[in-house]
Amino acid sequence: MKRTLITLLALFGLSYSYAQFESPQVKGKDFEKIKVKVGGDFALQYQSIKHHADSLLIPLGTGFNLPTANFNLDVELAQGVVLNLQTYLSSRHHNEAWVKGGYLMFDELPFLHSEIVDQVMDKLTIWVGDMEINYGDAHFRRSDNGKVINNPFVGNYIMDAFTTAPALEVMYRNNGILLMAATSTGQLRQDLTLYSGGNFTAYDAHKELGFYWKAGYDKNFSEKIRARLTLSGYHMPESNHRNTLYGGDRAGSRYYLVMNLAKNGATAVDIKSNHLNTYFSPGAATKTNSYMLNLFSRVYGFEFFGTYENAKGLYPDAKEFKFNQIAAELLYRFGKDENFFVGARYNVVKGNKDAANSASVDQTVDRIQLGAGWAILKSTLVKLEYVKQNYKDFTRDFGADAGFNGVMFEATVSF
Repeated sequence: MKRTLITLLALFGLSYSYAQFESPQVKGKDFEKIKVKVGGDFALQYQSIKHHADSLLIPLGTGFNLPTANFNLDVELAQGVVLNLQTYLSSRHHNEAWVKGGYLMFDELPFLHSEIVDQVMDKLTIWVGDMEINYGDAHFRRSDNGKVINNPFVGNYIMDAFTTAPALEVMYRNNGILLMAATSTGQLRQDLTLYSGGNFTAYDAHKELGFYWKAGYDKNFSEKIRARLTLSGYHMPESNHRNTLYGGDRAGSRYYLVMNLAKNGATAVDIKSNHLNTYFSPGAATKTNSYMLNLFSRVYGFEFFGTYENAKGLYPDAKEFKFNQIAAELLYRFGKDENFFVGARYNVVKGNKDAANSASVDQTVDRIQLGAGWAILKSTLVKLEYVKQNYKDFTRDFGADAGFNGVMFEATVSF
């Protein structure tokens, strides 16, 4: 019974749990035949936000945003082997359904018929596919198009480290210790050849490869007390022509049309254009070296999640970027089944996209989010958020004074 429950949690990811990080290992000794699990994520928003700047912004209305939806398939292919496929059915960046990514997860390698391999795999998990990069822990608590149930707030981090790319990850887990090593191109879009300015450029995948890693400790001390501390790194070479760690969110910001400039005309009111509005990050780059430190703790109803991140690297034009991010959130869960919560998050990013230029100044974006939520069912959540975001030294974009604030309501079902 216990093994069956763990398998279901791993396959579906359906439980209402903000503390879920990597999927638990799936041991398939009870495997008999291929099993297909179908799931979905749906989210609906009501937005009431006002923005301001010295530059002229579009008038911003109040109302419902585009409903977003995901379609998920999890297939138990063999003993300890699971296939995952995720599709965006509705998103602000595309009109049609399109695949987010997919992977194979190996907790066992039964087809090798080796006792030595079985012993090694007892503590290992392997993921391979075109998939969400497991850099840092913040991506486990973010909104991903229709899947917003893992985020206790509405918006994601200001500097959102998230992308999908071809990757291979190997993780060792034993008594709370976790160690992961991985390799990837870090590229959302795979280019064999590009054409620009009358010239063709061909790329070799082996020259594009970088690596990323994670080391940490994750321990449940009791049913009500848990602590997790991880340090992650992400490293791409200068020969990588366009890694998208900070530009891979194809679903876009959860705050629609906010801070869009009126001078852009019709594109300023198109939700597909400028879909990364309200984010501030390096964007797509070549050489990248990023580190993220995360602390998660849960003591009875209180929950804390903190992040420190540092990112440095180069753009194709050889300009150097430097960014730092700090985020901290505190939640209190209450009720008979802890199905209610209140919380606050503070997030600040300081960055410079031309750091080697003495005339270039650091820019700062900070945000406060105050939220409350009610899990009506384990699969159904409603959230209310007040958000306030400020921009400093964005003179070229917005003038001396700029920001936005307001209320967001979000309802979601994930099954």
